[in-house]
Amino acid sequence: MRLIRGLTNLKTLSQSGEGPLARGCVATVGNFDGVHRGHQAILEQVKTQAAKHNLPSVVVIFEPQPQEFFRGVDAPPRLTGFRQKVEALRAQGIDAVLCLRFDEQFRQFSAWGFVDSLLIQGLAVKHLVVGDDFRFGCDRSGDFNFLEKVGADAGFTVENTRTVVIEGDRVSSTRIRKLLADNQLDSAEHLLGWKYHINGRIVYGRQLGREIGAPTANIRLAQMPALQGVYVVKVKLADGTLHDGIANIGLRPTVDGKHPALEVHLFDYAGTLYGQRLDVTFRQGLRDEVRFESVGALKTQIAKDFSSARHWLAESLAANRTAKKD
Repeated sequence: MRLIRGLTNLKTLSQSGEGPLARGCVATVGNFDGVHRGHQAILEQVKTQAAKHNLPSVVVIFEPQPQEFFRGVDAPPRLTGFRQKVEALRAQGIDAVLCLRFDEQFRQFSAWGFVDSLLIQGLAVKHLVVGDDFRFGCDRSGDFNFLEKVGADAGFTVENTRTVVIEGDRVSSTRIRKLLADNQLDSAEHLLGWKYHINGRIVYGRQLGREIGAPTANIRLAQMPALQGVYVVKVKLADGTLHDGIANIGLRPTVDGKHPALEVHLFDYAGTLYGQRLDVTFRQGLRDEVRFESVGALKTQIAKDFSSARHWLAESLAANRTAKKD
């Protein structure tokens, strides 16, 4: 899969007459936060039409996401960061991802400017898959009907996205965020189509965990996470090995309170993790984040958290053994 960053790079590819988009493409546009089962259905539509037209499939995404540009810190938390989103789209078999920077200049694009610069001049799109509630351009003046009218003249067709309904309600990123916030990990997994996990590179922290006997691997998060608190986790290291652990995700109110981070402690692990990329799967919520009055109080609670996590892991292992015997 090819990752293309920005309209300038896209136009360079288009003007060269070479590369994956030389003959046009079948495309869709959206945030694709979480690449959940609803998104996966849209991607199947795109890939089906791409095969029918013998053209590459393209997903157009934005950084930052539009709501993050408009609402700043009040924007909804992300399900997946940029890298993880791109990896998920690659796993779905998409040929190319175009990432556009959503800034003030892009916000001022008229509906026609959006269509002409991106869809016609940039992508040479032959077929577009978007929801009938899709709005774009300055003041959200462009809509599905506008795309159909322009497409009829410019030579591309427009198709409405399918809606995926599970348990009587539409699958959406908003619905999944609510489930994660409520610690309903199994229900979130059902809508996502994958166990909720976050990956990132380990960086140096304040070493407080080591000082109080609970060394942690620290991953900085660019945006607020969709879930916060203390969790039992399964961690995949760069070498592919899996380890049980416990993690705190959120703002760390006792020691920081400002910058979101994921702190992971691996049980019975003595190696060094700095610089590695970890993949952290959330298995069971233990408690919410709490601000403690002292580091000593935090240390006492961490000991209790470790005990709770090990107890849950032991019960889970016993349950799995029983299930296998049955």
